[in-house]
Amino acid sequence: MAISRLFRSTMVVSVMTMLSRILGLVRDMVLLGVFGAGGLMDAFLVAFKIPNFLRRLFAEGAFSQAFVPVLSEYKERFSLLEVQILISRTSGVLMLVLSMLTAVVILAAPWVITLFAPGFADDPLKFETASELLRLTFPYLLFISMTAFAGSILQSYGSFAAPAFAPVLLNLCMIGGALIVAPMMDKPIMALGYAVAVSGLLQLLIQLPQLWKRKLLVAPKVNFQHDGVKRILRLMLPSIFGVSVTQINLLLNTMLASLMVGGSVTWLYTAERMSELPLGLIGVAIGTVILPSLSASNAQSDDSSFRKTLDWAARLIILVGIPASTAMFMLSDVFMQALFMRGEFTISDASMSGLALRSMSGGILGFMLIKIFAPAFFARQDTKTPVKVGIASVFANIVFSLLFIGLFYLIKLPLHGGLALATTGASFVNAGLLYYFLQKRGIFRFESHWKKMFIQFVIANTAMIIALYVMLPYFPSAGAQWYRLGALMIICVLGATVYGIALLATGFRPRQLRHG
Repeated sequence: MAISRLFRSTMVVSVMTMLSRILGLVRDMVLLGVFGAGGLMDAFLVAFKIPNFLRRLFAEGAFSQAFVPVLSEYKERFSLLEVQILISRTSGVLMLVLSMLTAVVILAAPWVITLFAPGFADDPLKFETASELLRLTFPYLLFISMTAFAGSILQSYGSFAAPAFAPVLLNLCMIGGALIVAPMMDKPIMALGYAVAVSGLLQLLIQLPQLWKRKLLVAPKVNFQHDGVKRILRLMLPSIFGVSVTQINLLLNTMLASLMVGGSVTWLYTAERMSELPLGLIGVAIGTVILPSLSASNAQSDDSSFRKTLDWAARLIILVGIPASTAMFMLSDVFMQALFMRGEFTISDASMSGLALRSMSGGILGFMLIKIFAPAFFARQDTKTPVKVGIASVFANIVFSLLFIGLFYLIKLPLHGGLALATTGASFVNAGLLYYFLQKRGIFRFESHWKKMFIQFVIANTAMIIALYVMLPYFPSAGAQWYRLGALMIICVLGATVYGIALLATGFRPRQLRHG
């Protein structure tokens, strides 16, 4: 795939993801305004996080990273018929496994909630509601995993728009559930569970016409003995852990947060959502786009193209990741007050969420780098290295959690901030170790041309920090929400403008983002 096509594909994914993220912010504003922080909202977030966590393990995470390299190889070496057979056998196995898992979790919902949110046991209403919601939300895993499977096929054939648009439907369904369906129900929070399940089915359905057009919509058939299926499973099983370390760490944080003061789960959730905004717009988009290209380069034994693609991706990541981390840190309270402070979500909730975002913001760059470093191993069908790194990262997260919770307790700060800070530390352990193995094995390293760019990025970010510091006192912490949103947009636009001008003043030019 030519680098110009990579850039166009990245822009397509980024634009669609931007639409999804904007609607996601609207969704969260609606949910928090209607249901507030803590209480039954905590119950829904846990019930939604469990299938969402497994989605990223089985679908967007481990499965996609294992399936795409094998599919790319079949495309290069075999006929369309062989590719169709691979898709048929793989989809059959995936559907069987996920259907069995869905049935087990629906039957054992109370035990699953006890495992993932042990603190809910002290609140019978919250525990019962979370169990009921899990039975509604968990089928989402089956639908969305098949959606991700279809999306992986389309992305391998250079079609990125439909898979990137699909998450928009989740946000629309949840907004409709909260505003339209919830008032008509005896237990309003249950409307969100139905909305999640319906959105999963809709996201799958919009992929099918594109598959049919490419003659890739084939009937599922279970066959564990197919050579391609066996290879995918061998790659997938260890990568389940390696590619989804960030989600494992966040889930561990949710478990610990359930033991803390009410509202901690929601405060961490809002911080995660804000940190995922730049991660989704750039990190996930680039990681999604480069995996098929890296897999094709590896299949063709083109090491030069492989390194150039990684270098190009790293430049875009660092160009956006450093200012995103900095802005999220400086504007944490401003973001929470402007976006979420309305209805049942109070200024106290905004302050608590702002603390979590400040603690988590530093890890945005680390999360982004993981999104491009990990695919470099999966494209080479190396799942062992990310697994080893993942184990180290989870261990680091546990150590950091205990350390920072203790520290926050001593200095009398809310403990959920320590959990968020631990996530930041673990993200840099993960990204740092992945890069260490990449450069040690001669796959990729930051070459000499990076020295000048690092200096340029530091100068531009310093200018942005000064600009944000000067503008912050003018943010209105009271008044109508539209007024606060307008002020936030002005601050963000001015900060980004200063960053861009300063970057150009250092001699940085857009051509430095070109391939090679």
